[in-house]
Amino acid sequence: MGEWGFLSSLLHKVQSHSTVVGKVWLSVLFIFRIMILGAGAEKVWGDEQSKMICNTKQPGCKNVCYDHAFPISHIRFWVLQIIFISTPTLIYLGHVIHVIHQENKLRERMQNHSGSEVSKRPRYSDEKGHVTIKGNLLGNYMASILFRIVLEVAFIVGQYYLYGFVMDPRVVCSRAPCPFTVECFMSRPTEKTIFIIFMLVMSCLSLALNVAEIFYLACCRSSRRKSKTVPAAAITIHPSLNGGPARSETLHLQDASHSTA
Repeated sequence: MGEWGFLSSLLHKVQSHSTVVGKVWLSVLFIFRIMILGAGAEKVWGDEQSKMICNTKQPGCKNVCYDHAFPISHIRFWVLQIIFISTPTLIYLGHVIHVIHQENKLRERMQNHSGSEVSKRPRYSDEKGHVTIKGNLLGNYMASILFRIVLEVAFIVGQYYLYGFVMDPRVVCSRAPCPFTVECFMSRPTEKTIFIIFMLVMSCLSLALNVAEIFYLACCRSSRRKSKTVPAAAITIHPSLNGGPARSETLHLQDASHSTA
């Protein structure tokens, strides 16, 4: 787990600048993907090549058969998957850190000068470093989620086309330098299959959480728009609330109509 410490510390900082659904996604990434991969994957997958048995002793045949069955190791594939789907989130974190730094400098200028001399005000963060996801930050956040969805789908499809979702205990190979069609047998195929299915379920769960977060942000944005448009609608419907002249003019017109009648 030592090699995951730096990435985990960066992703941990994102939690304070994410939505509720985003915090759940990060928890799934930490516990069920990074920790499981670091704690159990090496023990399950560390012997897939050394314990593979082939029905020939031809030098090099075992290596080419393993390369035929696994163009890339499952461990390395899942490591690449976690790194790639974490990259958009880390880019968003960099944007948040930049915004907080800029607005802290703006607060220093406001303290050194009078409030009237500084036209800008902090929009996204408060003095404690808490960020409100809106404006450019909201656009960056939603873009990072969309990229995560695309990358998650791409890795799921890529895993299916590379070696499927079930570990076949028998590998048939006819590559040179194998003298004939060779059969090789993998170690612990059932245990490896369970691990593959578990990681696939976690990928699908992460994908569902990303889609749910998109809908969550869309609902929050629409509710904010409704809350902003209600007061304006009230003023439009009741123009007499803006002042008294319009009402007095209406009363004069009504008096005039009664006198003529």
